[in-house]
Amino acid sequence: MTRQPASDIIYDWNTHDTHAPLWPHKFALFDETLRDGLQSPSVHDPSIEDKIELVVLLDRLGVEHVDIALPGAGPRAVEDGLRLAEEIRDRKLRIRPACAARTHLNDIRPVVEISQKAGIAIEVMTFIGSSPIRQFAENWDAERILKMSAEAVSFATQNNLPCTYVTEDTIRSRPEMLAALFKNAIDSGAHRLCLCDTVGHATPLGVESLVRFTRSVIAGMGLSGKVGIDWHGHNDRGLAVVNSLTALQAGADRIHGTVLGAGERVGNAALDQLLVNLYLMGALPADRDLSALDALCALLSRACQVPIPYNYPVFGTDAFRTATGVHAAAIIKAERKGDAYLADRIYSGVPAAMFGRRQEIEIGPMSGESNVCYWLERHGVSASTEAVKRVFAVAKAANRLLSTEEILAAARGSEAT
Repeated sequence: MTRQPASDIIYDWNTHDTHAPLWPHKFALFDETLRDGLQSPSVHDPSIEDKIELVVLLDRLGVEHVDIALPGAGPRAVEDGLRLAEEIRDRKLRIRPACAARTHLNDIRPVVEISQKAGIAIEVMTFIGSSPIRQFAENWDAERILKMSAEAVSFATQNNLPCTYVTEDTIRSRPEMLAALFKNAIDSGAHRLCLCDTVGHATPLGVESLVRFTRSVIAGMGLSGKVGIDWHGHNDRGLAVVNSLTALQAGADRIHGTVLGAGERVGNAALDQLLVNLYLMGALPADRDLSALDALCALLSRACQVPIPYNYPVFGTDAFRTATGVHAAAIIKAERKGDAYLADRIYSGVPAAMFGRRQEIEIGPMSGESNVCYWLERHGVSASTEAVKRVFAVAKAANRLLSTEEILAAARGSEAT
């Protein structure tokens, strides 16, 4: 069967009346799962074997950068960071490693040592609080912050490591303070600036304003296109993913995220959701294979003991599962037309097959007889008129989805055990 062109069966208002490119010419993704993700008070620090598998899957998915450790946290972080750097080296992975560090030489020295032992460059992500509320709590003045920042960035660059200067709570920092810190860091050798919504305060409008301000500071130094801009966002207001996409549209060229959004408090921007949306919005190549995303989320859930909510986008158990009669009937009709493309989209804004999933039709009190026929046929059970009626009657009397055992028992006219 010849399928109708996509434009004939789906009208996309998301792309209607769009005149300018939505994305910068080139951008990258930065995974923070093994650093910020592990700062969640509820997660378990996974084994080194699971950490290695996570990095390998990130590389397979085309994620360009990964934070492998916060070495200042202690010996285990140093040991695991070194092992991950060696695995990246030995497996010849494309993904590039980074380590987080306070603007303190005692935090940056172990990053230098890991880099030297592994024989590969490791990006230093050196961070310090920049907001007035943080300065007040810490009794820091501007002079001290500038001095610590310059020393940290200079030390990293003197040891031939690329350095990103990270201002914590950037979104609540004063513009004059940020301008001074950014210029100071760039003059000291920083090749990137990372803007942080550390407490999840930002709205898309705030993100756009901050990114454009940062671009203007860089342009004022005559360095447009030579100093990169990162965006690192948290999800306290439920805006982390849209804020990250907004940051890209405003001119950031690298965005951070964690698998399943794991992280401090309610977490970070979900890297998996960023990949899904960037792909569907045409920001990633059409041949980018994201089918391993399901495995990545399952790995993080198991290794860190992070439950995936049943209604979590794309990777929750209910993401492509329906028992509603009208929805199921439309999917079934599409499948019977021999059109997998149509069946995967008629009641789904996200095509399941692209991300390692599939459409599932269940049976419950909201189901129609077509659900029952479809389910029985899929499970190799005769969909006789009597069997369908028995299952349908049990479903309508229930207050939840039927289990496989209950459906089979009803189809056979026996009691479920």
